[in-house]
Amino acid sequence: MTSTAEPALESLRAHLSGTVLTAGDPGYDAARSVWNGEIDRRPAVVVRPAGAADVAAALAYAREAALDVSVRGGGHNFGGAAVVAGGLCLDLSSLDAISVDPAARTARCGGGVTWARLDAATQEHALAVPGGTVSHTGVGGLTLGGGFGWLTGKHGLSCDNLLSAEVVTADGEVLRASADEHPDLFWALRGGGGNFGVVTEFEFRLHPVGPLVHLGLFFWGLEDGAAALRQAREVLGTLPAEMGVLVAGLNAPPAPFVPAEHHFRPGYALLIAGFAGEEQHAGAVRTARSGPAPLFEFVSPIPYVELQRMLDDAAPWGILGYEKAVYADGFSDEVIEVIADFLPRKASPMSIMPIFALRGAFTEVDDAATAFGGPRRPGLVVNLAALAAEPAPFAVDRAWVREFWTALAPFAANPGGYVNFMAEYEEDRVRTSYGPEKYARLARIKARYDPRNVFHHNANIPPAK
Repeated sequence: MTSTAEPALESLRAHLSGTVLTAGDPGYDAARSVWNGEIDRRPAVVVRPAGAADVAAALAYAREAALDVSVRGGGHNFGGAAVVAGGLCLDLSSLDAISVDPAARTARCGGGVTWARLDAATQEHALAVPGGTVSHTGVGGLTLGGGFGWLTGKHGLSCDNLLSAEVVTADGEVLRASADEHPDLFWALRGGGGNFGVVTEFEFRLHPVGPLVHLGLFFWGLEDGAAALRQAREVLGTLPAEMGVLVAGLNAPPAPFVPAEHHFRPGYALLIAGFAGEEQHAGAVRTARSGPAPLFEFVSPIPYVELQRMLDDAAPWGILGYEKAVYADGFSDEVIEVIADFLPRKASPMSIMPIFALRGAFTEVDDAATAFGGPRRPGLVVNLAALAAEPAPFAVDRAWVREFWTALAPFAANPGGYVNFMAEYEEDRVRTSYGPEKYARLARIKARYDPRNVFHHNANIPPAK
């Protein structure tokens, strides 16, 4: 629903400590921009709140003006859920405060903080929250949907490390959700997405990490695809569960550690991150080298913050993007066959297939403990991402992603996929991702905190009737 934003706009400006932007105002275009360059939507109003009270006031204004509402954290969602045409966009980038308590090993951050900023603040004390793999991603969206990354095997998902959250509900109530306060809401926030309110502050548990970690990167050409994936299967079967592992189908970057003759070459990469010292990582490197010889490798200690932004250049701001994903129990022969068949078909050198290994601490959390939608057993998340700077190769690779996903789905542990890796939110896929029991529980909680489904620009769970 949309309407004119004029009736009480000046009153809104007068009552907010933050900023109100409309078309033509300086900063309006920056505030409505998102990571995916395909998205070009013009909200009637953008509100950059100074705190929870401003969020509540903006939501009240949206009700009065009959404006649809979207919430912008990092703006990194592939589907552009952060901005709504003709509606009100809550741009949380102004909520960027971070405080770290190294003695308690906790951190608090505003709802508009990115992982780059949170990592920088926590690494001053050699501590970290399990985060993503692209540093300009927002903390909010990633955490609310789950949060895979390099530390998943060692310390679980981002949402597994959430201690509390300040939430503004659709009716403007400001709540603190934790294990002791509003525990139903706290459960739903850990994996249920942005369905339940606007999170203005997150509190996380921190873990000792870095400042130096160990990286091993091994790259094979397309001609060795099946062999490389079988080698990845062997590596995953032998490495300590707390090590970070990422398998990717991609074009080799023009980085200094890549021989010039292999710049932009398509192929497969196996990346192994170690957090327990050089000796453990050396053993992992020996295992990775025990199979087919890679075209090149890079083995070195690196700062943890560099590991966290290693894939940033593969996902630059303004790129055209589309994605789908499946959960798989592992690199079965059938999954390997499908991947080796489809990866060479991509048109854009930027399109990528990152595969996250689910192991260790991720599997030790009881499935019912959080709302996270996906199996809590050892397996993989296979992410298929079409990325291109130009429309023509993007159109080809969007079709490639859809066909690739359809071919993988029969071998998937959960074909609904991971809600943070959805560019389109078909209701059946969202329902399948969570499963009937969790979905029903989330719908009941939605009915309590957002009965009018104000927050629906997401992997939406309509309120139970």
